[in-house]
Amino acid sequence: MKALSPHQTDKHASWAFAESRPAEDDVLLRARERSSDLGIVPVTEGTAALLTVLAATRSPATLVEIGTGAGVSGIALMRGLTRDAMLTTIDPDAEALRAAREGFAEGGFPANRTRMITGRARTVVPRLNSKAYDLVLLDADKASLVFHVEQAARLLRPGGLLIVNDALDEDRVPKPAVREASTVAAREAGKLLRDDETWHSALVPTGSGVLLAVRR
Repeated sequence: MKALSPHQTDKHASWAFAESRPAEDDVLLRARERSSDLGIVPVTEGTAALLTVLAATRSPATLVEIGTGAGVSGIALMRGLTRDAMLTTIDPDAEALRAAREGFAEGGFPANRTRMITGRARTVVPRLNSKAYDLVLLDADKASLVFHVEQAARLLRPGGLLIVNDALDEDRVPKPAVREASTVAAREAGKLLRDDETWHSALVPTGSGVLLAVRR
């Protein structure tokens, strides 16, 4: 393991500053309120801003989001997309999907630009077409993270982007003594993407970790 340089040992102030930088509008704030009402933890402000930038930079035409929540991440993605892009978003919670649909409507996104699927990702995702998507966002059950990463490799076209939210599992991944199932799964997924030569990957400390990987 490489030793940390003096500049890497105290980053909390910089992280907190970066997280507080985005100024969210009423659409996102209401989506966050719906998340709170449903007991859902949405992506952080910094992560939402990053999703918008990534979507705008990559200009994906087809996207899959595994873990809709109440729509915060979906709104962030949609804001960076072109008008003809299509988002497929999957969640087992019908109430969360209804909340997300309300948020998309408030954001001015036509219903025909989103395909909202109620169901468990382990059942739904294998039915999606291979090499048919430009971007996959994983923000769901950590226990299935490795499975979802493997499915993303199948779904993405060459050059497609994989985004894993909460890749540090609420900052537990860097702590070797933590062996919770979700933490172990996050470590395994990160190692898989790092060691597999068919991916270029980088871990960004935004929010509680955003893992980015491009399919070669």
